[in-house]
Amino acid sequence: MTESRLLVTREHAVARVTLNRPEVHNAFDEHLIAQLTEAFEELAADPETRCVVLSGAGRSFSAGADLSWMRRTADYDEAANLEDARRLERMLGALDELPKPTIAMVNGAAMGGGVGLIAACDIAIAAERAVFALSEVRLGLVPAVISPYVLRAVGDRACRRYFLTGERFDAAEARRIGLLHEVVPETDLELRTLEIAEAVLAGGPEAQAEAKSLLRLCRALEGSLLGEATARMIAKRRASAEGREGVGAFLEKRPPAWRRNREV
Repeated sequence: MTESRLLVTREHAVARVTLNRPEVHNAFDEHLIAQLTEAFEELAADPETRCVVLSGAGRSFSAGADLSWMRRTADYDEAANLEDARRLERMLGALDELPKPTIAMVNGAAMGGGVGLIAACDIAIAAERAVFALSEVRLGLVPAVISPYVLRAVGDRACRRYFLTGERFDAAEARRIGLLHEVVPETDLELRTLEIAEAVLAGGPEAQAEAKSLLRLCRALEGSLLGEATARMIAKRRASAEGREGVGAFLEKRPPAWRRNREV
């Protein structure tokens, strides 16, 4: 995690993961994908990390796939390309299933796989100047591996347009279709992201991990199975030490244990 392609830093409970290839607009190749996977898996297991912020160095968030990497994959056979694609999916899955809240701080352009990274984060905030595209069809490709994450974020109707046209759209449109939660002036992006991270730290860490599991559960089940599963989940949380502490702190008008003595 210390190589220059990817920077991982921590400030108290917030980990910053920064794509650090500004000379190629933070495009990713097999090496950066491996480093991202390792970083996400390590942060998932780190008890000191409560929130993860993902961003890009320089003026871009991520241009998606690196062109030199794409040239190499063009010479792979189908089996080798399948293994390569599986590594990309493992990376996106590690980000999506990371049990800590994740924030995409979109500092500039996000193309193709860069949009997938944003969609796999829990919260996304962008600078007004950011632009986006799902331009794979213009290369004779499809946004296959990122599609479940993008579809979940923006819905079928927006995907039908932007998967098929490959056209660019601005931050206001990205917010309208649901890819982003907020759009702010570039000068306010860092501060607003830290404000959101601070809001995240107010929640119970076990409850937040469970809330992310709850969303996956709601997508996987329906009807009476879902009702029973959600009833069991809230019963478990109410009886948990963290749940008892949170409710007790609220009734006693004091900070819960996970907020006390935290450095700001």
